[in-house]
Amino acid sequence: MTPLDRLRLEKAGADCGFEMTPRLTDDGVLELRSAAFPETICISASTSAAASFRVSTSSGALLDRVVGDAVEVHAYGELYAVLQRASALARTMPNRVADKFRQEKAKLPQSTEAERLVVQRVGQGLFRDALLDYWQGRCCVTGLVETSLLRASHIKPWAKCVTDDERLDVFNGLLLAPHLDALFDGGWISFEDDGALLTSASLSGAARLQLGLSGDWRLNGLKREHASYLAFHRQHEFRPEKTA
Repeated sequence: MTPLDRLRLEKAGADCGFEMTPRLTDDGVLELRSAAFPETICISASTSAAASFRVSTSSGALLDRVVGDAVEVHAYGELYAVLQRASALARTMPNRVADKFRQEKAKLPQSTEAERLVVQRVGQGLFRDALLDYWQGRCCVTGLVETSLLRASHIKPWAKCVTDDERLDVFNGLLLAPHLDALFDGGWISFEDDGALLTSASLSGAARLQLGLSGDWRLNGLKREHASYLAFHRQHEFRPEKTA
């Protein structure tokens, strides 16, 4: 790894959320770290081509495209995408958002209904921030990137969750365009475990056309951790039959 490569890699790490001073091991591996989470990313020069790098992590869950325990990237733009995704996944791993909520909740009074609503809004704000991070600021169905319009939609509703860990689990949430959020929240649409769109028979063909629903739409980026929440939505929230 040349000094220029190291400088560019350190800048990429800092830009993508690995803000602590990196460590260079004796065998030339650069270890990227963050104060926000314990997971690390290791980058070493690849022998396959110039400006190519081997990226591995202390937790395979941070690499979406990993085959084995590492991934190779062949340009700095590709490296940035991998590092940005890895830091987002690290920040939103299960229990991390809930732990932050518990810390915030401990500082707030909760004796009245109004105070409890404030606490709930704090949790929902943290949840929205986590979903914006996890889904990289785009609707996970349509790809809409106007973040001010996107809605943080619980798969298993907040009120039906038993614990804060469920309520604040990033895998219990979808980042959706406004009309999809309303349809999903109302049970007019749902999704299969593979992301395929389900549309309720209660929704007329005219309404589907007016809403612009496409049979080709699907959830992108699902992981196995989403499955139990999607199953709950299909069983308890989805409207499969026509109403009288």
